[in-house]
Amino acid sequence: MANFDKLTAAQIATGVSAGAFSAEDVARAALDAIAARDGSVSAFLQVTPEAALEAARATDAARARGEKLGPLAGVPVAVKDNMNQVGTRTTCASRMLENYESPYTATCVQRLIDAGATPVGKTNMDEFAFGSSTETSAFARTNNPWDTGRVPGGSSGGSAAAVAAGEVPLSLGSDTGGSIRQPAALCGVFGMKPTYGVVSRYGVVAFGSSLDQVGPFGRTVEDVALGMNALVAGGSDPLDSTSQPCGTDFLGCLDQGVEGARVGVIPQLLDAEGLSPEVAAAVRGAADKLEAAGAEIVEVELPHMDAAIAAYYVIGPAEAFSNLARFDGVRYGYQEPGCATLAEQSSLSRAHGFGIEAKRRQMLGAYLLSSGVYDEYYFAAQKARTLITGDYRRAFERADVLLMPAAPRAAWRFGEISDPTQMYLSDVFTVPINIAGNGGISVPLGLGADSGLPVAAQLVAPSFGDAALIRFAAALERACGAASVAPACAGKGGELK
Repeated sequence: MANFDKLTAAQIATGVSAGAFSAEDVARAALDAIAARDGSVSAFLQVTPEAALEAARATDAARARGEKLGPLAGVPVAVKDNMNQVGTRTTCASRMLENYESPYTATCVQRLIDAGATPVGKTNMDEFAFGSSTETSAFARTNNPWDTGRVPGGSSGGSAAAVAAGEVPLSLGSDTGGSIRQPAALCGVFGMKPTYGVVSRYGVVAFGSSLDQVGPFGRTVEDVALGMNALVAGGSDPLDSTSQPCGTDFLGCLDQGVEGARVGVIPQLLDAEGLSPEVAAAVRGAADKLEAAGAEIVEVELPHMDAAIAAYYVIGPAEAFSNLARFDGVRYGYQEPGCATLAEQSSLSRAHGFGIEAKRRQMLGAYLLSSGVYDEYYFAAQKARTLITGDYRRAFERADVLLMPAAPRAAWRFGEISDPTQMYLSDVFTVPINIAGNGGISVPLGLGADSGLPVAAQLVAPSFGDAALIRFAAALERACGAASVAPACAGKGGELK
């Protein structure tokens, strides 16, 4: 007998392809793990056992016919509930889309399925991805598997928690201002946001169209690389005008090492207000480990980083207001009953269909795009974006990657942060690269000396230099060890017989 939660995605794909166990065995083990653990974690909004078993049996049948299986053969995957998948609801964790049936499958989801993955369900999130803790979901509170009284981060908290709990080895999230990297940091797993345009956004419900990017979570760098290979297979997506060809074999970067490479550190970030001492110490320790592996540590500057949060909370809400205007209570989504006029129906449908944070972001966006305000704030935010992008470009003239915190602190308790402004600052280290468009990866560094909870560092690479993220993350993984299943969930269900 082998415990499912101790098998990586790479090990599952190898085992299924070799006939060591069947894809159906793996699918049933994953479904058992979800049934046993998700009552305390609540990572999933929808579990799809029929679709999972159908996909698994198709994989087993293909092997029986002697066909070559895909690189994710039999690997159970979960996807964030803002990604369309035929046969599921795509709710964005909002009452507005509570009963919305996916009419098609998002390109990113389809590419995992085409690679042989077994889709097991849709994961919880902050409503329309507006949040940093998964507390704004209209349907459930996802708990951090390391301590169920604490947040998993957000907005992709369900996808991070599902991997950390050992329910699935691989999941997808979306990252608009840190929504992959921050929950990965709080849940102690790897989470990668590729360069903007590397992964197709077709079929993903938009938050900020110039900021959003899809990426994978995994408990090992190899699994993240495996997921990235599947996401970029087939090149650019003609259904997404921002999609760009990648052409990188991410698995080929795992063993390249970092000897002679340059790692940039930003001294002012490690002394930043709000950064916990245990995270600062862990990031400094990560720099030491990379130096011991042969890398050169250099100091660089990002002089306009302080403007990133301000710019993000102009650009993001403005784009969110534009994207969510389509939910008008007429064409699809929640419709308020008993309204006498079209105007009343639209107004009440939006008032009752959206939660508090979704309303806050849209109202802010409406204000920022209004006459007179637009020139003062939106143009200034775009100018700041240009300056921030230039800062990163100059930093990468001196360094191959940058090393910085992923989240300013370990996971906090539910209800501990009630001020929206303070919640927004939990993404202070992740927002800038969404502004600039660069790729980044959150790397678990073990447990904090004070909290006993996961702490992490973030690696940032030049645009379309995402291979470096895997290369350097693999070096840190070798030095720190791979992420593990959270102890509260280890051993609860999911055995392979």
